[in-house]
Order: sequence, then C-alpha cells, then structure tokens
Amino acid sequence: MTTQSFMLLALFLVVLLALAYPLGIVLTRVGDGSAIPGLGWLGKVERLLYRAAGIVDQDSKDGKVEGQGWKAYAVALLMFNALGALAVYGLQRVQQWLPLNPQAMANISPDSAFNTAVSFVSNTNWQGYSGEQAMSYLTQMLVLAGQNFFSAATGMAVAYALIRGFSSRSAKSIGNFWVDITRSTLYVLLPLSLVFAVFLVGQGAIQNFSAYKEVTLLDPVTYTQPKVGADGQPLKDAKGEPVTETLTATTQTIAMGPVASQEAIKMLGTNGGGFFNANSAHPYENPTPLSNFFQMIAIFIIPAGLCFAFGRMVGDPRQGWAVLAAMTLLFVVCTVSVMSAEQQAHPALQALGVDQQMSALQAGGNMEGKETRFGISASTLFAAVTTAASCGAVNAMHDSFMPLGGMIPMLLIQFGEVIFGGVGSGLYGMLIFAILAVFIAGLMIGRTPEYLGKKIQSYEMKMTSIAILVTPTLVLAGTAIAVMMDAGKAGITNPGAHGFSEILYAFSSAANNNGSAFAGLSANTPFYNTMLAIAMWFGRFAMIVPILAIAGSLAGKKRLEANAGTMPTHGPIFIGLLVSVVALVGVLNYVPALALGPVVEHLQLFAPQFAR
Repeated sequence: MTTQSFMLLALFLVVLLALAYPLGIVLTRVGDGSAIPGLGWLGKVERLLYRAAGIVDQDSKDGKVEGQGWKAYAVALLMFNALGALAVYGLQRVQQWLPLNPQAMANISPDSAFNTAVSFVSNTNWQGYSGEQAMSYLTQMLVLAGQNFFSAATGMAVAYALIRGFSSRSAKSIGNFWVDITRSTLYVLLPLSLVFAVFLVGQGAIQNFSAYKEVTLLDPVTYTQPKVGADGQPLKDAKGEPVTETLTATTQTIAMGPVASQEAIKMLGTNGGGFFNANSAHPYENPTPLSNFFQMIAIFIIPAGLCFAFGRMVGDPRQGWAVLAAMTLLFVVCTVSVMSAEQQAHPALQALGVDQQMSALQAGGNMEGKETRFGISASTLFAAVTTAASCGAVNAMHDSFMPLGGMIPMLLIQFGEVIFGGVGSGLYGMLIFAILAVFIAGLMIGRTPEYLGKKIQSYEMKMTSIAILVTPTLVLAGTAIAVMMDAGKAGITNPGAHGFSEILYAFSSAANNNGSAFAGLSANTPFYNTMLAIAMWFGRFAMIVPILAIAGSLAGKKRLEANAGTMPTHGPIFIGLLVSVVALVGVLNYVPALALGPVVEHLQLFAPQFAR
C-alpha cells in the first residue's frame, strides 16, 4: 500500500470526524424534538404538515403529536413505503405520456418498473436499466429522487425508534413515525442536499432540463460489440460463441438533465442510484477529484453523525464513540486490504518483457476499470466507502478488480453494512450486533446480559436472530436458485468462478440494500428483476420489523443502574468483542460461498505464478 493511499485514508477520516461531530448535535435535536438553531422558521412548516396529515393529538393544547407503540409505528412505516412503491411503479409505466420527457422515453416494462420501485423504496437503488436511456426527467426527479429522501428518512426514523427503546424508562411509545420521517427530511436531508447540490454544480455537475445534445466526433470510432436479440440478450452461434458486429460511430449523444440535485441526495441518503449508467465515474455526476472526495464524505457523514447522536440521546457519549470506533476499525482493515490488492500488478503482466512489466508496475497496479481522473487510491477508497455504507454509488467497475480486491467490497456488504452502513440502517444494524455481543458476554460470565441498563432476554434475542439471519438467508438461497436455473445462468457473461461471484455479489447487494454490482451480469431480465426485488424488499423490511419489536420491548423495561457486575460497553474490550462478533457472523455465513467465487478465482489467477 502506497504512502499516497495512507495519506488519503487518514485525511478522509479526519475530515469525516470534524464534520460528523457537530452534525451529531443537530441529529440529536432532530431525534428528541428540540428546535434546530437557524432552522426555526421550518417549525411552522413542520406543524402545518402534521395538521394536514391529521396526526396532531386533539387533546393536546400545544399541538403535540401522540406517540406510537412499536406495532403502530411498524404499520405506518410499511404502509408509507408500500404506497411509495406503488407511486414509483405507476409513474414509470406512464412516463411516455407525461411532461418533462424531452427525449420521449418509452414506458418502462412491468418487471423492470417493479424492480426499480422496490429498489428505490428500500434504499437499495439497484439499477437494471441505463438511467439516461430509460428514465424521463419527471421520473428521475419526482419519484426516484423523492424516494431517495423518503427511504433515507425511513432508516433514520427506525434508528431513532431503537435509540428511544434504550433511553426510555418503562414507556409504551417509541416515538411517532410521521414525526420522525418529517423532521429527518426537513431538518437534515433537505438542507444538506441543497448545500451539496450547489457545491456539485460549482465543481461542474450539470443541472438543467435541456434535450440531449448530438455532437460530431473529431475522429470516427470503429468498434465491435455483441449482437443482441429481441429479448436484449447476447446472441450465440452454433458453437455457443457470442455473435459480434462491427460498427463505426461518427456522432455522440451527450445526455443532459437535472443531475446535481439527484446526485446530492443519492450520496447523503446512501442511496447510490446514478442519473447516468456510469454513475459516479461520469464527469457530469462526479467532475473533479475534490467532488469525488466530498462525495465519499457525504456517504458517511450522516451514519457517523448518528453515532454521536446515539451517545447523546442515551445519556452517555462514550457509547457513541465505542460504536463509531468499532465501525472505523473494521473499515480501515477492509480499506487497506482492497487498496493493497489493487496496487499489485496483474499476473498476466509476467508474460510481457521485463521493460514492459516494470513500466506497468510503475503505473501503480491494476488500473483496469478505474477512472484515470481519480487513480487507484481514490477509486479503491470509494469502493470501500460505498459498500461499507448501503450506498451502491461507484466510480470504478468492481467487476474489473483483482479477485481479492473485488471480494472485499462484497464482504463489506455481506457484513450487513453495519460498518457505518446506510443512513440509520448502519447504526441500528450495529446496535443489533451489540445486543448479540453482550448476550455472548453474559453467557461467558454467567450473568443476565445488559446493554445500556436494559436486560437482554429471550424475546430480544429471538428478534435479534431474525434481524441478523434474514439477509444471509436471502443471499444464499437466491444465489443457489440462480445458479441452478437456466434463467439465472443465462445472465452470466463471465463463466466459471467469476460468473458465480457476479451472481453472489448481485444477491448480496440486493438483500443488504446496497445497489452496486459487479457489472458483468445481465440482470435486466424478468427472472433477476423479480428475484432481486424480493431480496431487496425482505432484506429491508423483514429486518426493520424485528428491530422495531426490540425497540418496543426495551422501551417498556426499567432502566437499571450500573453496578460492579455490569459489563462496560464503552471500552476497548467491548469494542474488540463487537468487532469480533460482526466478523465472526460474516465468516460463518459467507466463507463457503466466497471460497467458490473470488477465492477460487484468485487461486486460478496466481496458480501459474506459484508453479514457476
């Protein structure tokens, strides 16, 4: 690993901490219902929204909103997101006849619209389509960008509900979903997105409603591409080889659109769906190295800030620091691993002459699939950030990484995306692992496990088990079905271990609500659109409901005072235990599958070298 990589990683963590700490103070006020300095004028808008929605407690003289038990909270959350999915699906199916469609984009097919609707509502933003070739401006702005806000706010709401479960003393309420989602959107997501969008425009990201521009190339480009059939799948000859065609391009279409506004919430909300198919590798989405750096900061800033808010809301800031330390430790180890993997030369270079090989080594390592504007260090750091969070935005093709370099982003996803994770989802996911950690510690020392003064009993452990196991079940079952069925194998463009990795990555990304892909799998088919949508929906909401159940159970318990036998949950020992539990669960769930994919591919790639 180079000095440049170490310096970039260190700078990233320092800037993140400097920005996340004050944001944590704001997030605390959002969660406890306090006024936000500088944004007091939004209070009138907030109260107006509550009255319009009819959720103001009629018996309250000051217009307060009545709290909800966990079941009512869960029902409101599920209804809101189900209606959101219907809205996203419906607009895609009729976009051809609606305004703000200068390119006359056709209506989206039922299976693709279904997949996209579930994807954006679940904060996954898996894209089986090419944004600039499929979606109208209205669809991009109204429902896709809209769900970027609402899905992020949903994650924050669940995190606040779980925090209240720990901080409450024999309470029946865990808050009100409508209040949490409104305050998260008004006071956090909208202001930050506005500031960040202006910054991106200043860096060169576009923001307009113009029709696409057709320009003449200075030099015509001749290229060969696979032929595709009416179903969009590559054609093959009698021998099973791909059928290709040679074409010459003399013009290029330059896509336009309201990009910066969607890019801002895409990053801040850890959504990840790009306006363009190339995502954050596209210069209109991510114009400069500075915009690239702050896009990475934007992905982590709210998840990191929520750690500080957690410590403040439970009355012990050290608890927030402990959770943040565990996340940071895991993140640094994984980032160093992927950076190191990509900074070594490809073994195929050994077939070249000595001078050519040395020249390639001096270039810094494996540049395949990476933007020359950013280089290996910034590209691999971006890959680690976007997969540690449930973001899915990419500025390099993970499919082109070295086998072990591609395995690390996949593993970061498979950890449950609790290493900073998504907005809200990273914190509540890590707190679930914290509950498991204190339970294991309690078994070892023979005491009833406690976390933040709340006893962890059988009900909490049952719900914790469901929350932890639901995503591995979806990933492994979905991958097994895909590799056994012809419809699943038809999408593989790279046979062998790498093809298996593409499928495993796709289901890992979908079930853990990440949205990135290895990009070598033809997934825009009825089979994958349906299977991945199922994984995305249950990966999101089959985890949220048990977490809300835990929040309700904890809220109803008395908060016990710490005593001599209480295990401290803010020191190095607990941080080490928490890191170990996260790593152990990931290993037990996924190592056999990883051995069949990236590990085998690594051995195949380096076997000739070892033989010599």
